[in-house]
Amino acid sequence: MTYQESHRQIIKELSNTLDSVSEEQVSKFIKLIENADKVFFVGVGRVLLSLEAIAKRLAHLGIRTYVVGQITEPAITENDLLIVGSGSGESAVPLAIAKKAKKFNAKVAHIGSNPNSSMKEFSDLFVRIPVQTKLYLPDEISSVQPMTSLFEQALLLLGDTIALQMVKEKNIDMKDLWQYHANLE
Repeated sequence: MTYQESHRQIIKELSNTLDSVSEEQVSKFIKLIENADKVFFVGVGRVLLSLEAIAKRLAHLGIRTYVVGQITEPAITENDLLIVGSGSGESAVPLAIAKKAKKFNAKVAHIGSNPNSSMKEFSDLFVRIPVQTKLYLPDEISSVQPMTSLFEQALLLLGDTIALQMVKEKNIDMKDLWQYHANLE
């Protein structure tokens, strides 16, 4: 497979995947973000990298974001939201953190592929990216890419799509966003 064929296949997979995400779930997700005092993120591996990028982008919109485990992470409260990224919904660390967040009455939104995962017990909202996970469920969108690359890529683009929706809904001037960008670089 050539470079051109490979990237076209990836773009096609991403387009099909993002078209399969529920607009209703996304709208509810945006409301949870907007209504939270602070937004926390938890995931592992490449999913965590995508979540970190989403946290940074939402911080550019003036939202107070934190990645679980960072040194300056504050306490979570009933006024906050925990966003869990886990395709399978069975990853041990995100499950434990979601369970703990619920003990503090925080809202929990799970972005994943498996609607019947263990994470379901701790989630107030599930946003499904219906792609192939390590579970190989029958209704998952398959991928030619290795492992769960399609989930991680779609997660990142979902975050950027949500950020764009929020910018448009709030009629934010893009130039004004630079006030939130890191300036010690």
